[in-house]
Amino acid sequence: MILYPAIDLLDGQAVRLRQGKREDVTIYGDPVELARKWRAKGADWLHLVDLGAAFDGKTQHLPLLKEIVAAFDGPVELGGGLRTMEDIRLRMEAGVQRCIIGTAAAENPELVREACAAYPGRIAVGIDAKNGKVALRGWVSTADMTAAELALQMKALGVTTIIYTDISRDGMMQGPNVEATRRLVEETGMEIIGSGGVSCLKDLADFRAAGCAGAILGKALYENAFTLEEALEANKE
Repeated sequence: MILYPAIDLLDGQAVRLRQGKREDVTIYGDPVELARKWRAKGADWLHLVDLGAAFDGKTQHLPLLKEIVAAFDGPVELGGGLRTMEDIRLRMEAGVQRCIIGTAAAENPELVREACAAYPGRIAVGIDAKNGKVALRGWVSTADMTAAELALQMKALGVTTIIYTDISRDGMMQGPNVEATRRLVEETGMEIIGSGGVSCLKDLADFRAAGCAGAILGKALYENAFTLEEALEANKE
């Protein structure tokens, strides 16, 4: 299982939101320095979310993104505000290894088909769920389909990797929804990266036992619930 330290970008800074609410923000500093730090501590991948683009549909962060990719000097995946092929092209040209399509995957499946054809193996889909239903547009609305239904649609279009978040748990450090994540692994047979609510090393072990291909580490790292070194060591055992 790959561990992905997360950096959420808003107004040029690394931040965390509670349950995706723009007004409930904690600032953690310089994202370039954080990228360098996570790489030095042993991270194989970095998970980036462009919150500004997710909220507003346009990115102010492309120059910063190039700096982060260079500082991390390893594969970076990025989500947030990817709604057109041009959005994806700009991120790929900035050095991103894998682009994560969120809301647009449910609203415009043709974009996913086109992106998978243009960038084989480099497109993932982010599925956020609330009470079992897919959440859209920065979590402000929900679609009338389950996470598994959307994931299987994406699989048919060429997607192999899903980042799955139970948004009721995100940023709350109350433990992830492991059971829902396990069901998604079993029902789709896809590479599922678990996200949302990781609060301790046991949560990572639970994700691994659920068959996850990866886990995203957010607030728990920033609030020093455990160190990245401890997480990487536990993940080897």
